[in-house]
Amino acid sequence: MDYEVPEDLKYTKNHEWYDPQSGWMGITDYAQEQLGDVVFVELPATDEPVEAGQDFMVVESMKTVSDVYAPVDGTVVELNEELESAPEAVNDAPYEAGRLVRLEAVDGEGELLSAGGYRDFLGAED
Repeated sequence: MDYEVPEDLKYTKNHEWYDPQSGWMGITDYAQEQLGDVVFVELPATDEPVEAGQDFMVVESMKTVSDVYAPVDGTVVELNEELESAPEAVNDAPYEAGRLVRLEAVDGEGELLSAGGYRDFLGAED
C-alpha cells in the first residue's frame, strides 16, 4: 500500500513526523491507517519539556490506545486544540489539520529519517 510521505518532513521509526521548519509534529499516514478511526487525542500541557523517544501524549482509536513519542528534544509550545472536538482530523489529514503539537527543538533533528529513509523503513516492515 502507498502511504503519503511528504518530502519536506522528517520521520521517526515510531511513525511520527516532524517539520523542522515550523516545529509541528504528528503521526504519519501509515500510523493513522494502522490505528483505525481516531476517537480521542490526549494532548500534553504547553511548556512541557520532552526528550526524543519519550512518550508524551496518547492517541486513542476504536481499536487501541497508542503512545506518541517526541521526535526531538524540546518543549511543547502549541497544541492543536481543534483535535479536542475533531479527533478524526488525525485520520483525514495527518500532516495538516491532524497535526498534534508544535515543539521548540533544542537539538535540531536528532536521529530522524528523511522521507526516503522512512519509505525504506516502511518497505522493510511490510
